[in-house]
Amino acid sequence: MKPNMGSTDRVIRICAAIAIALLYFTGVLTGTLGIGLLVLAIVFVFTSFINFCPLYTFFGINTRKDRS
Repeated sequence: MKPNMGSTDRVIRICAAIAIALLYFTGVLTGTLGIGLLVLAIVFVFTSFINFCPLYTFFGINTRKDRS
């Protein structure tokens, strides 16, 4: 797995995951939608930590700047 996520992308994903988790655990998001978004938040955190998004590979996206 070649890293394909830049630092800005990672920060945005982690912030979105935190926001979703807060909304879920405060009871704003409930039911199937809440659980689905919570799973998405977990995926966001996981992909942020490994610097790799499988969907980016599928669509040919790379937000990581090459370091020379």
